Amino acid sequence: MEKISRRLFLKKAVAGLAVMAVSPSLLACDADDAEGAKIRKIAPLAGCYDVVVVGGGPAGFIAAIAAARRGAKVAIIERYGFFGGMATTGYVAPISVFALKNELVIGGIPWEFVKRLESMGGAFIEWPKANIDFDIELYKLCCQRMILEAGVDIYTHSAMVGCQIAGKSIDSVIIENKNGLETLEAKVFIDCTGDGDLAHMAEVPMQPNPDNELQPSSFCFILSGVDTDSELLNKCMYHNGINGPSQCKPVREKLLKMKAEGVDMPDFGGPWFNNVLHKGSVAVNMTRRATDSTNNRNFSATECQLREDIFTFTKILKENFKEFKNCYVASTAPQAGIRESRRILGVHTVTADEYVSAFKYEDSISRGIHPIDIHASKGTNQVRIDLNKPAYVPYRALITKEYPNLLVAGRCISTDRQALASLRVMASCMGTGQAAGAAAAQAVANNQKVQDIDTAQLVGVLKEWGAVL
Repeated sequence: MEKISRRLFLKKAVAGLAVMAVSPSLLACDADDAEGAKIRKIAPLAGCYDVVVVGGGPAGFIAAIAAARRGAKVAIIERYGFFGGMATTGYVAPISVFALKNELVIGGIPWEFVKRLESMGGAFIEWPKANIDFDIELYKLCCQRMILEAGVDIYTHSAMVGCQIAGKSIDSVIIENKNGLETLEAKVFIDCTGDGDLAHMAEVPMQPNPDNELQPSSFCFILSGVDTDSELLNKCMYHNGINGPSQCKPVREKLLKMKAEGVDMPDFGGPWFNNVLHKGSVAVNMTRRATDSTNNRNFSATECQLREDIFTFTKILKENFKEFKNCYVASTAPQAGIRESRRILGVHTVTADEYVSAFKYEDSISRGIHPIDIHASKGTNQVRIDLNKPAYVPYRALITKEYPNLLVAGRCISTDRQALASLRVMASCMGTGQAAGAAAAQAVANNQKVQDIDTAQLVGVLKEWGAVL
């Protein structure tokens, strides 16, 4: 009988749930019925599925809808009580970028979502780039409606605390919520956690980071009481490439001058002021601090510092710019935004050279047109490389060589750091999520490993949905 790696689950579960009495013998158990029964007693089986999607962000909720529409029985796990990921948990706006010169680059279910949100009064499409300004609460509602309409079972307020593995095949994931510990079994799993949490727990090899450098996190927030009718805001809070640079240059230049003159202020990016479809309010993206989102202590400490920075910058804006003289912090995001963390070492790693040159792979399943955008971990600088034509993403970047029933989508796909600096944005994540969901359902339907599916068939399905490939 093959040994099952339940150690990852139990170490995490026991550490976090000390009230549970767990026998030390369970810390390393073989795949026999007796030990399996003990695991089920601790974490009862809550459901058996064709596909389980972990993470309900832009990649995850699209992946779940895609898999369900291809006939799979699907569940989605989300640690918050709503979906949307960095759009709704991080207040990252706008959704960038769906088009180049009025021509869609990312279509299909992601674009269907945008149009549905627009019909609800929750989205404003900024052509010619098709950046999407959105109402945060309507975004949550639109996600929820489309997921439920697709017949997906939802497990919100649920944290994945581990997985059970036979060889390299994932048998199940264990979640924790108000019901306690629960087990979800599936034939295929899709990691859409952003940080590659499921892949990490399953000991999937990750991309090396020899310099130990990560792009910084930013804690976005909503300022209300802002003069959004002013010339300054009208020029900078729409990111269509027509009204000037996305960052608010007059505010940036004054802040840099103040910093050079000795005014004590934290490092900042942008600033970027973003339309949230409500007069007098903007989403602000300007805080930045280096952090590792996969290290709980480090990320928690960084968020505390960033929350202080939010109110520091609000005071500075209020006192130095007439457009913000009556502003106040109306809301802070549930968590700081994350630009970079783990990335799997996939069958193929998308490189910057391939990406910038728009190299088309035989198994291309999604596109990207956002600039390569690398924020300095310290200071106020950023490197930006605009793309002349849309780039491609191969299916092989969503899978590993050895794990037969695992796909990833979103920020943790197999790329180098430079390509990630474009592909990390939400429209691109939706595109890879769509492909992963369709691929997972195809693997289940044909009883195949994810490495063995017919990618031509997959591409055909994506094109039928409207993907631009």
